[in-house]
Amino acid sequence: MNVLFVSSEVAPFAKVGGLGDVAAALPRYLAESGETVKVVVPMYAKVHAPGRTFTEVVPEIRIELGPHDVRVSIHTCKLPGTNVDVYFVRCAALFDRPGIYGGGGDEHLRFAVLSHASLALCQYLQFAPDVVHANDWQSALLPLLLKTRYAWDRLFAKTRTVLTIHNIGHQGTFDARVLPETGLGDGFGLVHQDELRAGRFGFLLTGILHANAITTVSPTYAREIQTPEHGVGLDPYLRQRRDVLFGILNGIDENEWNPEIDGRIPAHYSDADLDGKEACKEALMTSAGLPYRPHLPVVGIVSRLVWQKGFDLCMGVLPKLLEQRAFQLVTLGTGEPKYEDFFRALARKFPRQVAYLPAFSENAAHLIEAGSDLFLMPSRYEPCGLNQMYSLRYGTLPIVHKTGGLADTVWNVDFRSGRGTGFVFDHFDETGLAWALGRALDSWGTGDGAQRERWKHFQRNGMRLPLGWDHRVGEYRRLYQRLA
Repeated sequence: MNVLFVSSEVAPFAKVGGLGDVAAALPRYLAESGETVKVVVPMYAKVHAPGRTFTEVVPEIRIELGPHDVRVSIHTCKLPGTNVDVYFVRCAALFDRPGIYGGGGDEHLRFAVLSHASLALCQYLQFAPDVVHANDWQSALLPLLLKTRYAWDRLFAKTRTVLTIHNIGHQGTFDARVLPETGLGDGFGLVHQDELRAGRFGFLLTGILHANAITTVSPTYAREIQTPEHGVGLDPYLRQRRDVLFGILNGIDENEWNPEIDGRIPAHYSDADLDGKEACKEALMTSAGLPYRPHLPVVGIVSRLVWQKGFDLCMGVLPKLLEQRAFQLVTLGTGEPKYEDFFRALARKFPRQVAYLPAFSENAAHLIEAGSDLFLMPSRYEPCGLNQMYSLRYGTLPIVHKTGGLADTVWNVDFRSGRGTGFVFDHFDETGLAWALGRALDSWGTGDGAQRERWKHFQRNGMRLPLGWDHRVGEYRRLYQRLA
């Protein structure tokens, strides 16, 4: 099949979160499975990294969006390590900015241009997509554009659309007055009229109403977003379309995240031979400026420090626990000042137990995953989450709140049956987090002898889970085939 994959992020060119990783990995595995995939992404300023070269494919495309006459060009290069073509929409006025999102008050125009340019590229190349796969609100206009402004073109006569919701909290909702600037043509009557009367126009809602299929990034999140608690106002529309709503768990790129071959860690190891993990732990402690104490468990955190990630609970639990229990903590991440200040203060108060690394680094992220014994991820909500899967792959037992993809990948250890992969708390409150952390530390015990062998058993449980994209891509291919 021919697949057009449109995203606002594609790693390594442009990445803010998990969307960038998915938009790189899924097209790669689709292509390896025999599909023809073309990926489209904006050419942000940061895309022009040293050592990258691009070929101009289309010198100019003219896109009329209400009062705006936008001119773009299209450039291409291969997705690193693959034969997948990535096409970059170049428009300096809209995309040549330091960041990927925000900063200009014209987000609706920027990502309307992305959608139009993607379809115009297909026309230029005479590439007839069987499936157009849109991701999040930034490309959610595509299903309606294909039904309206581009419906005349027989190139798209058999095209079906998939919209993946990576995080329903980001909806692309704007003042209704921007509607003429979206270029929907005669599609105005097909947008949600009650929303328009209320003065709002939502990109994501429009996609939900018109996509042939909707996916999200874990089975549990697919159920959660149909509820008022997690649907962020869109749950009624998702319940109406539940027959075409599918939860497909994200995978991890095991060429990048694999302790047997990871070039970013000092020693390799596997579920059959875990010895190298201890060398990674020692290297982590040295790099973090903490004493290496092999019998103490190390808890790692790699995260954006934001409200969604549940760090309010940590503010109430970690200081007391660090006073009462023997363990070490290494946190990597930046975000809201109050959380940065909390981890910075924690490191000052417990200088031999806690390290805070405020500048994100891929090398440090890999070392924390490999060198930690436990990984803390107390998210308030988590559509899928990748770090808990990285942790499982690296033999680092996750401590998680039971939500979204965390609930689909981490199960409480059971010492009687030997089943389980981590420590899960049901209720999002300080009591729940304190219970899970306490149980994890109790399970570690002294970190030697019989307890150490029991710990290795649960490490291996997680390391042997089928977490790679090669186990997920078949679900997308089956969905595409069903639509096409």
